[in-house]
Amino acid sequence: MRGKVGSMRLLLGVLLLLLLALSWGGAVAAAAGAPGRCTTWTPVKAYAKCIALPTQGATLAWTYDARNATLDAAFTGSFISPSGWVAWGVNQDAPAMAGARVIAAFSDPSTGALLALPFVLSPDVKLQAKPLVSRPLDIPLLASSATLIAPARTVRDGASVTIAATIRLSPNRTTLHLVWNRGLYVQGYSPTIHPTDASDLASHATVDILTTATESSPIISARLQWAHGSLNALSWGLLLPVGAALARYLRPCASAGPAAWFYAHAATQAAGYLLGAAGFALGIAMGAASPGVTYKLHRGLGIAAATAGSLQTLAVFFRPKTTNRYRKYWKSYHHLLGYGCVVIGVVNVFQRFEVMGLGASYWKLGYCMALATLIGGCVALEVNAWVVFCRRQQEEKLMRREVEDVVVKDRAAAF
Repeated sequence: MRGKVGSMRLLLGVLLLLLLALSWGGAVAAAAGAPGRCTTWTPVKAYAKCIALPTQGATLAWTYDARNATLDAAFTGSFISPSGWVAWGVNQDAPAMAGARVIAAFSDPSTGALLALPFVLSPDVKLQAKPLVSRPLDIPLLASSATLIAPARTVRDGASVTIAATIRLSPNRTTLHLVWNRGLYVQGYSPTIHPTDASDLASHATVDILTTATESSPIISARLQWAHGSLNALSWGLLLPVGAALARYLRPCASAGPAAWFYAHAATQAAGYLLGAAGFALGIAMGAASPGVTYKLHRGLGIAAATAGSLQTLAVFFRPKTTNRYRKYWKSYHHLLGYGCVVIGVVNVFQRFEVMGLGASYWKLGYCMALATLIGGCVALEVNAWVVFCRRQQEEKLMRREVEDVVVKDRAAAF
């Protein structure tokens, strides 16, 4: 009875931790991706119109002179690191980073002064094939500047900056594809890659500067993201490895009963698969809701894990009897596919931490500690299993020798 009460308390504790993680993580992520409030007044000048951009609390104010097709604009964003950068620009072809012409603001590594340098984001920059180097834009950029917003006097985490630019547009073209983002580091005068959270990858929009109509990529709910990550970490990352360990190390334990290992293994794997299927379904829904945001490696590993888990589930219904000659082939298939599913699931959990920008977080540390505890227990049980195996082999060898000695003595006595 005490064991059942303890198990219920442990289960309630785990559920409470998951709920806290979902609520806290959702609040943090929502705050990071929430739109700001726009104003036509900036430290540079006053403008005619403004809009709040959908991510990173960024805003854009502008005045458009139709007589000479000149756009006078000011983008306002915030730094996320004292050594970071903030950038915005336009893409003539599509609302995407590749092909955009941007102006980046960051501190001069030599003097500490705030710089505003132009950059062309060619496709090889997106692939990180080479460092990003400033060069003149191939569009009519008449003027550009960057100004920190009081009370900030230096670049620091949370400091707001206004990047102003005057651009001559093509006649009768008032629809612009805007891109913006921010990063943690600048190497020399080269901004490094920005974070890859969903809000960062969705930092682009199409704006009509005459009507202020805006088209932007939808941002996935932060709570949905954390539900997806929590379910998958609990299922593919913990329950399925625990189920595999139960099958391997509980089966030789005769005191637990001949079928105890099977029921424990089946129940754990069934729970893990159901939770993993729910997390996978959330991932599919999130992908469908954000067609412009793609995590190829994470998606591929998720599909592979879900496929392997489904095949394992189906294989249970086609398990041959122990006397069937094909039983050994089924066991080899079941073991290889099961261990492969566990490895892929654990790797994908770590990949999800990177996707969510939690590569150096306490959540990842907590998962690593839980996984290390499981691995340590498995190593100890594996060593114990080998010791028992070797001892039995030695005992059987001694018994065979004793039997052989008895047979030899009997034969000698017969003659």
